[in-house]
Amino acid sequence: MTRDGAVTVTGLGLVTAAGRDATTTWEAVRAGRPTARRDPELAGLPVSLSCRVDAVRDLPPGLRGAARLEPVARLALTAVGEALDRAKLSPADWDASRVAVVVGTSIGGVQALDTATERFTHGGATSVSPYFLTGFLPNMTAAALTLHLGVTGPSLSLTTACAAGADALGAARRLIASGACDIAVVCGADAAVTPVVTSGFSQLGALSDQGSRPFDVDRDGFVIAEGAGALVLERAAHAQARSAPRLAHFVGYGASTDAHHLVAPHPEGRQGERAVRAALADAGIAPGDVDHVNAHGTSTPRGDATEATLLARVLPHRPPVTSAKGSLGHTLGAAGAIEAALTVLALRDDVVPPVAGLREVDPEFGIDVVAGAAREHPSAVALSTSFGFGGHNAAVVLARA
Repeated sequence: MTRDGAVTVTGLGLVTAAGRDATTTWEAVRAGRPTARRDPELAGLPVSLSCRVDAVRDLPPGLRGAARLEPVARLALTAVGEALDRAKLSPADWDASRVAVVVGTSIGGVQALDTATERFTHGGATSVSPYFLTGFLPNMTAAALTLHLGVTGPSLSLTTACAAGADALGAARRLIASGACDIAVVCGADAAVTPVVTSGFSQLGALSDQGSRPFDVDRDGFVIAEGAGALVLERAAHAQARSAPRLAHFVGYGASTDAHHLVAPHPEGRQGERAVRAALADAGIAPGDVDHVNAHGTSTPRGDATEATLLARVLPHRPPVTSAKGSLGHTLGAAGAIEAALTVLALRDDVVPPVAGLREVDPEFGIDVVAGAAREHPSAVALSTSFGFGGHNAAVVLARA
């Protein structure tokens, strides 16, 4: 990547079970405060814990189709609005043809599918809303953002399961580095806490009804969650020219695929390792330059073991490792973007948050997991990892601004 392709993070926004803005979410994560609670909509299921976002009602005035927006699009619009405010950007400030919108999601508007299925079952084909598909299709969150922002540059939607948020960041960075655009509005969003989706994960043995506790010796799965994370990326020269806030530099991205199993990671994590090493090479840094890791850390027995193994191999100097899923649950396709935003805040504050819910680190893991309280730890460079069903692996490297 040439110097002209350098990418700066100028804004970020978060909507999670901890709160409807980045400050509130960061406070909860930094304090190691879990947000899981019993969910009345999941009552009677084998697992009834979730990390659900309180209703997002306040949308931009005049937003086209606002009344019909699915929860996932509402979360995305809220997070993006905060990110643009922090970046001191508005559509009036940019050349719309030089702006990209890139969204990562695992499922899209699943509530629209549930509603349409129920109506079809009881009322037949003519009872299905003509707006069903515009709510359900995974690309419609990006469509809602482009309509609201008036963006006419590239609009992409990535559905690489729980790696989607990180892959969206990587795709956006490449658009900027290639010269195709000056600004990319990136968002990871999912709102899939429904009885059907929860039952599906439960049947796979992926969920815990006790709580998420990544890297704990007694971990038994994750808590399903919803949320959105947005980051504004800019070509560094463009950001400098408008005196934009500089929150961090996005210096490296890598991706790979296991080609091993539809849902299980390869036990040795070799392709996940390849994604991490590719991100470090893209950033032009050595493994020893990584000061801390925001791990995918889902709290599943197999997933955490695989990730701990590959991190110990790649980073033998044992930088501090955290995972936000003990606090926020697993937000699926939103996780990579949410966790990248949290990594930016950790770099800013010279702190590595603790893993909420962690009581005893699995003694088999040769990594330094932060437990109990946040650790003061100056960092210049941090790594954020994401892994998803289908064997998707992604890694993002961020540097202090």
